[in-house]
Amino acid sequence: MGASNANGTSVKIPSWLGPALVYAISIGCLYWVYRDFNWEAELPRLKNIHWVWILLAVSTDILVYVSQAWRWNLLLSPVVRVPLGRSVQAIYIGLFANELLPLRSGEAIRCYLQAHWSKISFPVAVSSALIERLLDGVWLILAFFLTTLFVKMDANLKYGAGVLALIVAALGVLLAFAVHRRDESADVLARHGWLRVLRHLIEGLHAMGQSRSFFMAACASFVYLALQAVPIFAMIRGYGLTLSFGHAICVLVVLRLGTVIPGPPGNIGLFNAFAVAGLMLLGVDRQTAKGLSGVMFFIITVPLLIAGCVAVAMTGLKLRDLQRKAQSQLSDAEPAETV
Repeated sequence: MGASNANGTSVKIPSWLGPALVYAISIGCLYWVYRDFNWEAELPRLKNIHWVWILLAVSTDILVYVSQAWRWNLLLSPVVRVPLGRSVQAIYIGLFANELLPLRSGEAIRCYLQAHWSKISFPVAVSSALIERLLDGVWLILAFFLTTLFVKMDANLKYGAGVLALIVAALGVLLAFAVHRRDESADVLARHGWLRVLRHLIEGLHAMGQSRSFFMAACASFVYLALQAVPIFAMIRGYGLTLSFGHAICVLVVLRLGTVIPGPPGNIGLFNAFAVAGLMLLGVDRQTAKGLSGVMFFIITVPLLIAGCVAVAMTGLKLRDLQRKAQSQLSDAEPAETV
């Protein structure tokens, strides 16, 4: 990895710099969250957790990833028919990798597995994953904006929701233009290697967006979003707070936006910091928000580790081998011309 300086010579950036920066941010976030945490006052609250709500959170969290696999299959249906179980397994392996490896390496791994198992090109699998993120962003921000109209919350959240809605609308117009003028857009993006990821997105949108299944996938994204809010709502109620489902959506939005940039394994530190920030914006006191953020991280992470470990074991491969194969595909991938 390198960059050019003012003299045009290449300056090599050490490969360890990115992970080191990510871990430093993670440690800094953990320090900010727990530096003044009142362990003696908050830990006894764990005895009073309503475990029925926690069981609901865990079971719904499983459905979240089944619904993601269903949506992924809908997106890929113009290209290939994929068994639901295969997509679920690929997703859980990717999630497992994200919990153990930095910089969200699991996204490339799940795309590699889908491409390998389904006999499709790696760029097509990457395109489908990018479209997933696009649909997530649209629904997430739309739900956030609508929630601010009906739920009493901090004025800064309402302002932020309006700004995000405008950004999504502008990006939607640009993408629509790019898809309908695909050849012209491809020529422009081809001049800039760092924009290659956008070529994947436009090619994928052009190929997959023409089918009826794309609109079904867009509707499935709403189900996927709603299911993500349920575990957060259940954990909030299980901890003894009386926030509404709309408040849970707001916490989800803060968490998703706060962790959108690839970070440390499991987003540890970042997850806690943004969970605390989201809860405090809704009026939860600082100590309670810190305690609840730890419970949320534990309840979400442990099932992923267990299910992901089983999913990896079923492949007969080691996670490092999968990471190496995915990275090789990622570095060699060229934008898909046809699907």
